[in-house]
Amino acid sequence: MITLVRRAAALCALGAALAACGTAGAEQTPRPAPSAPAPSPPPARTPTLAPGPGGLTPVFEHGPRTEGTKDGKLVALTFDADMTADQGPRAASGERFDNPRLIATLRKLKVPATVFMTGRWAEEYPDEARSIGRDPRFEIANHSYSHYAYTGDCYGLPTVSEDRMRADLERAYTAFGKAGVPNPMPYFRFPGGCYDKAALKELSATGVTAVQWDVVSGDAFATDADAVTRQVLDGVRPGSVVVMHCTRSAAPVTEEVVRAVVPELRRQGYRFVKVSELIGAANGHR
Repeated sequence: MITLVRRAAALCALGAALAACGTAGAEQTPRPAPSAPAPSPPPARTPTLAPGPGGLTPVFEHGPRTEGTKDGKLVALTFDADMTADQGPRAASGERFDNPRLIATLRKLKVPATVFMTGRWAEEYPDEARSIGRDPRFEIANHSYSHYAYTGDCYGLPTVSEDRMRADLERAYTAFGKAGVPNPMPYFRFPGGCYDKAALKELSATGVTAVQWDVVSGDAFATDADAVTRQVLDGVRPGSVVVMHCTRSAAPVTEEVVRAVVPELRRQGYRFVKVSELIGAANGHR
């Protein structure tokens, strides 16, 4: 399975956080901004970070803080498509872990984004996963298979034992392949953002870059879109990675927040990019 991650890194020319988290449906969505830039062309190779001290999995939190360079003021919107391994019965009873309107809005506004998807989500919504993965405006990255924590005491999540961490990550890539996602990225986001040295060591052989964030949107379980919007706008700096969610039941205001945040950040001179471009810009400033 390790070869799957490495093959994804080698083959990826940037394929496609939370899509059509699938198809647009018949809901009303905003018109695109007339001046919105086209997506950046994919790089020849997928940017990753060099291993950390002692060969540990590297951790990326934000891009370069510079502005006025050829890269300009960059910001990456990321969306976690969360679904735990044991939430099938809730989905079967009608709970929605996807958010098609959110992805439709990102498309309308021409916003590149990175979706950190669990394997269980891809199994539940294979058509949506494939739709995101085949859209060059988006890229899909790994958020584990089960959305179980890789450390203890992580927001009450069940935990994955150290000897199962690597298999859990690889199982997500297998689920992406079965769903028809063409080139998932060699990036991994720890469930809950929780990790320690032991987790970084366990995943080091997979070749992934762990991706965290520096701006917490606060959209999870939020009902006040204005408050979430203010939190994002107050936190963004050049190079920021913003974490949001693509789960209707757990993050119901995210699409509304995106409609407010995107034009304001563009007014401030920011350019939206995928995580891969932000990592590439960071590598260029080393």
